[in-house]
Order: sequence, then C-alpha cells, then structure tokens
Amino acid sequence: MKKRALFSGTFDPFTVGHYALIKRALCFTGEIVIAIGVNYEKKTVYPLEERLCMIRKIYTKEPRVSVMSYDMLTVDFAGEIKADFLLRGVRNIHDFEFEKNLADINRKLAGMETVILISEPEYEHVSSSLVRELIHYKKDIIHLIPVTT
Repeated sequence: MKKRALFSGTFDPFTVGHYALIKRALCFTGEIVIAIGVNYEKKTVYPLEERLCMIRKIYTKEPRVSVMSYDMLTVDFAGEIKADFLLRGVRNIHDFEFEKNLADINRKLAGMETVILISEPEYEHVSSSLVRELIHYKKDIIHLIPVTT
C-alpha cells in the first residue's frame, strides 16, 4: 500500500526549497497533499486562491501531488484526507528543534507521525519572509526561487 503524506503550512509559491523537498519525499511515498492552512490573521503577499493556483502550476506535471487548503487543525485535516504521516521541511537547527517538538506533540495527541526533511544547504539561511519582502519591493529574486525554474 502506498503512503500518503500531508505537507501543510501557510507557505506561498515562493517558499524556497519546498520543490526540492517534495521531489525527495516522492522517492519514498506514493502521494503528497500540499495543503495551505487558512490563517485569517496572517498577511501574505497573495490571496489564498491565487497561492493555490500558483502552487498547482508548479506541480502540474506531477500526478502524485495535489494542492488544497484547509481550515482546521492540521492533524484533523490529515485524518480527513487519510494521510499516513505529516511531512515537514527545515532549513536550520532552530527550525529542527521547533518541528521536532511539534512532531512529538502530534504523535502524543493524535498518533500522527512526522517525517522531517532537511532542506538543501543553499537554502539554509534564506527565509520565506525575506523572499516575500523582496517580491514586495520588486527585487530580482529569481536566483532564490528554484520552484519557478
């Protein structure tokens, strides 16, 4: 039986390193659902529907990746779509500690395992908020965005 992973977050298409993480994860799982959590208080560069459309375009040639949004607890949504595990990516040791603690909580509260993948070294010091800021100020960021190449 092929496994289904839920890759959740509030990320936008310009979250660096996610494309590489998805490609690596597809080597050991059958299907990945990229799901954008709806956070009404968090301001993003693009509205939800536009983010969904842009991310779907990135993965249009990968039938094992689907993109959707959710408005509930991550583990509840994982259960609803019958995910076998959560997929998370980290860029540095601080991210790792946070994700490890969150994984422990999800395991204890919902019995949901988490696979944490380390981002490629070139993305270690690049944050999504930096990329969004550069976009806002119309800076040349194409070298930071592998998902669009």
